[in-house]
Amino acid sequence: MPFNGEKQCVGEDQPSDSDSSRFSESMASLSDYECSRQSFTSDSSSKSSSPASTSPPRVVTFDEVMAAARNLSNMTLAHEIAVNENFQLKQDALPENSLAGRVRHVVHQAFWDVLESELNAEPPEYEHAIKLFEEIREVLLSFLTPGGNRLRNQICEVLDTDLIRQQAEHSAVDIQGLANYVISTMGKLCAPVRDDDIRELKATCNIVDVLRQIFHVLDLMKMDMVNFTIRSLRPHLQRQLVDYERTKFQEILEETPSALDQTTEWIKESVHEELLSLSETALIPGAKNSSKPSLSPTLVLNNSYLKLLQWDYQKKELPETLMTDGARLQELTEKLNQLKMIACLSLITSNMVGAMTDGLPELAIRVKKISAVLLEGMNKETFNLKEVLNSIGVQTCVEVNKTLMERGLPALDAEVQANLVGQFSSIEEEDNPIWSLIEKRIQLYMKSLLCLPNPPKCMPAVPGGLTVVQQELEVLGSQYASIVNLNKQVYGPFYANILRKLLFSEEATGKAEASSSTN
Repeated sequence: MPFNGEKQCVGEDQPSDSDSSRFSESMASLSDYECSRQSFTSDSSSKSSSPASTSPPRVVTFDEVMAAARNLSNMTLAHEIAVNENFQLKQDALPENSLAGRVRHVVHQAFWDVLESELNAEPPEYEHAIKLFEEIREVLLSFLTPGGNRLRNQICEVLDTDLIRQQAEHSAVDIQGLANYVISTMGKLCAPVRDDDIRELKATCNIVDVLRQIFHVLDLMKMDMVNFTIRSLRPHLQRQLVDYERTKFQEILEETPSALDQTTEWIKESVHEELLSLSETALIPGAKNSSKPSLSPTLVLNNSYLKLLQWDYQKKELPETLMTDGARLQELTEKLNQLKMIACLSLITSNMVGAMTDGLPELAIRVKKISAVLLEGMNKETFNLKEVLNSIGVQTCVEVNKTLMERGLPALDAEVQANLVGQFSSIEEEDNPIWSLIEKRIQLYMKSLLCLPNPPKCMPAVPGGLTVVQQELEVLGSQYASIVNLNKQVYGPFYANILRKLLFSEEATGKAEASSSTN
């Protein structure tokens, strides 16, 4: 992979000062409305990344499409390896009862049955067995480092297929001895996790079963080697990730000029929302009127990122620049929705029975655990949220009554319990005030995270009503900020060019409308 450029470490998804400064410089040129129009029309990024073009669409060839697909695949893989510490490759296991699985089992079994019949024949036929040892030799040699000449020579000498054929012609070949040597060599080369497999191999007596298991363990060792290589490569990828991803995406953009269409629409939505907000503010009595635009590019971009926390990942396509983090963002959003629901339930419980259970934090913890368990999988289409909320309400009443009885207090009356369960069930309704309040406060908290320096010196204060989920919210917030900050580093120049075009366009449109209204 062509890794060039300045050093960048994202071991914990944290950017270096050099890349942060590059993005800050790109955004600073946009936020300064004292600059000349020339700065708005200058092309500091790729011309292909412009959201609007007057030139006719260019015909994209099949080769260009395939080249873009390869670049996207390489970029996605490099990004996943760098940011996901748990990333590893696994063997492709076919379902046991699937047609493909049954066919493979039958074919493999037929092969080993033929081999067994050949070795048990009189005289034995060794040709297939010799070919297997030849394959084994090549696999063992592939595990060796460039400096392992001594073991390399030994493997080539013992598993010399020409010599083995000569021995077979004179009925002097020791297949079991060769297998024992292979097993011993595998024990020297394998990872400690394969020690049990090696012991099982040594305990197997049937030569066909031994050869069969040897190939199985060799496949596992290949995967171990690949994952070891990935772990070794990760620090280098992390240092070069920003420049590598940016270069690859630029190549994709040159081959497919429409590769920023979704991203442009994503940012344009935020621009229009901010302009609408400014217009509404200007209509407020006493608000200061200014003919000078005050739309902040940084604010627009941060609000675009906040929209991802309410994204419909099943129906709405992600911006192209966030495809590599799509799965992470979706998982984060699903967890955040669960925290919102738990915070809503906790707030309702506190408002209704807080006075009676004051000073008992263990009750809130128990209710939180019950809610978390029952809300697991709430983002699935088959999940019956209303029924689950009703169950949580019933369980909460049980826990509250139990706590009150332990303190010698009367249990909740039926009306209060019904009211509590009813309020729980109403959370799923559209425009529920409790849900809207919690959602607004979580948005405010996430927005404050995006305004912090990177890396942040400390986490911002959690708004009221979110204390029950503070620990989980801080973890998700850190993950979210890491994704956003890395994305800004990589795609900052592309965003800067899009914002430059959009803001200049909006500014010109606004002035034209103002001029026509005065006339």
